[in-house]
Amino acid sequence: MMSTPNTFLLDKARKYCSYQERCIYDVKQKLLEWKASEKTIESIIRKLEEEDMINEERYAVSFAVGKLRNNKWGRNKIFYALMQKHIPELYVQMGLSEIDEEEYISVLRSILDSKKIKEENEYRRQQKLIKFAMQKGFQSDLAWKLLRGEV
Repeated sequence: MMSTPNTFLLDKARKYCSYQERCIYDVKQKLLEWKASEKTIESIIRKLEEEDMINEERYAVSFAVGKLRNNKWGRNKIFYALMQKHIPELYVQMGLSEIDEEEYISVLRSILDSKKIKEENEYRRQQKLIKFAMQKGFQSDLAWKLLRGEV
């Protein structure tokens, strides 16, 4: 006999998922906060997947594009954030591949242009800019190419 999920918690989880795109990890954390049992969590997540309320692939795509546009994150930072949420690597790669290359370069250019660094030595100033770009999750080689005007 299949166990039916706690209706109250299922409705609460549906609302949580309908507000914005969620991943299984986020929903599990929320259900644990709500003191749901492991068995209840499993059945609620199964039900939400059947109803297409949670979809890891869709989540990875919206997360990747959203973090680039809203938080100005680079691919590396997005990759690690999705891995921390236990998203399968295939979906992580699919999410990253949805990032438009021109938009990506444009975001990197804007963060490099907006960063004000007081440094007399131009090479050291550029090194600091690269370090800043890397903290935001961008690849150092791409940042160097941008600074040199190769992109």
